Amino acid sequence: MSKPTFVYVTYIATTLEQLWDAITSDSFTKQYLGEGELQSDWQVGSPIEQVNSEGESERKGEVVRSEPLHELSYTFQFFDHTQPARVRFLLAPSGTGIKLTVIHDCLEAQSYLSFSPRWTMRLSLLKQLLELEPALELVA
Repeated sequence: MSKPTFVYVTYIATTLEQLWDAITSDSFTKQYLGEGELQSDWQVGSPIEQVNSEGESERKGEVVRSEPLHELSYTFQFFDHTQPARVRFLLAPSGTGIKLTVIHDCLEAQSYLSFSPRWTMRLSLLKQLLELEPALELVA
């Protein structure tokens, strides 16, 4: 039986550069993820770590693909899962904005039920932050 896959598509009135910076900036990920920040240098093969506000590691993974302004893909190993989950961000110009597709796969069924509503909220917040703060300076 195949594992559930979460797919979310949204259109954001921003630039490729601003969206890329938002998904790869440690401090900006904290604003829309709400559970700490993602830390990595975003190079293929590099470690990625989700660190909570107390500085403790919550999840670890590896950058699988990093094509600036186009695609970011990484894995995360959940402590209670045998196989790592994978998250993919696909960016593409669309009209005057950017089409963002997020795919979270290799999920256990229970994780899918937990992550699906959280991703929807997080990505809505990401869209709001980028559209309400178009001149926001992001530090990657």
